[in-house]
Amino acid sequence: MTNDEVRMTNDEGKLDEAVRMLEGCREFSKLVPEVRVNIVYAPEGAERPDQVLGVDGRITVVAGMPKASGPIRAGVSDHMARLVLETRRHDPSIRAGINFRWNETISRHVQDYCTTKGLAFGSIDRAVEPKELIGKDKGSIPWKVKHLVAACGSVPPVFYESRGWGKEPLFFLVGSDPAGVAIRAIEIAKGLTL
Repeated sequence: MTNDEVRMTNDEGKLDEAVRMLEGCREFSKLVPEVRVNIVYAPEGAERPDQVLGVDGRITVVAGMPKASGPIRAGVSDHMARLVLETRRHDPSIRAGINFRWNETISRHVQDYCTTKGLAFGSIDRAVEPKELIGKDKGSIPWKVKHLVAACGSVPPVFYESRGWGKEPLFFLVGSDPAGVAIRAIEIAKGLTL
């Protein structure tokens, strides 16, 4: 086994641990959006979405519990993988990310959580997205991250994007490792009353 294969195995194990944590939290089911959840992890040196690990088929809800639809594999997430890679351009410590549901109630709760934890909180206003990017597949993430960094001064660990043309509004957590983002998502879910 080569060093790269060992590293990938260790990275897969880290992401698998985070997925198991999410699957064990019934409350997290309240945060699963229509597009479902993916949690991703970029191995050291990853530069392309096909190198980023994610959950094949995303995380859904089965019998009231979060459930991974498939195994952890590289190249199974596009949007979340590109988002993590783009945020890394501004903060190289970011290697993991997760998306979850947004609504006004969740937003107020997440803002309170961030205030309590001393975490920066940001937003991406898709109402000001350049017209040439609206509806263009795979074209908006560099703009979104640049917009976020311009508004916040850096990449905040917690942010959301508002509703866009044909797009569901979503929250995102980013961080250095998948367990860390999973723990924050679980803390948010356990404190939420819907």
